[in-house]
Amino acid sequence: MAPRPVLRGLLLLLLLAAPASAAITTKEVEESLTCQCGCGLTVHSCNHLQCGSAIPMKQEIAALVSQGLGRDEILLRFRDKYGEKILSSPTTEGFNLTAWVLPFVMIAAGGAALVVTVRRWTSKASDTEAVAPAGALPDEDRRRLDEELARRS
Repeated sequence: MAPRPVLRGLLLLLLLAAPASAAITTKEVEESLTCQCGCGLTVHSCNHLQCGSAIPMKQEIAALVSQGLGRDEILLRFRDKYGEKILSSPTTEGFNLTAWVLPFVMIAAGGAALVVTVRRWTSKASDTEAVAPAGALPDEDRRRLDEELARRS
């Protein structure tokens, strides 16, 4: 049988090793929800005094957290109650996935267009440099020019 100090030490280690994410704070949930008063801020950040939306939501969140519900469960309840507009960031499923992917696609497309444009500009610049210098005409053109000048004189 193990002595009591060893058991206490093991119990303390188990408590310290428990995941910290199990205990959520109301702030985490409030930052994930958009205030419905029209300010465009999160419930936690809403700065309207006596806000008719944020204050009741904060109370409801505090009650749900005290009941032991997790962050995702609370967010699902609010999403069911208010719709997806309540979430401060879109979900990563279905059509909302485009809100996460589209910015990166547009940045990549813009970068590709920039590379193509710069390559075209530089190839045109090198083409103009390859033109024969002034005064060096082909023999046939030189002969025609001399004939025209002789006629005009």
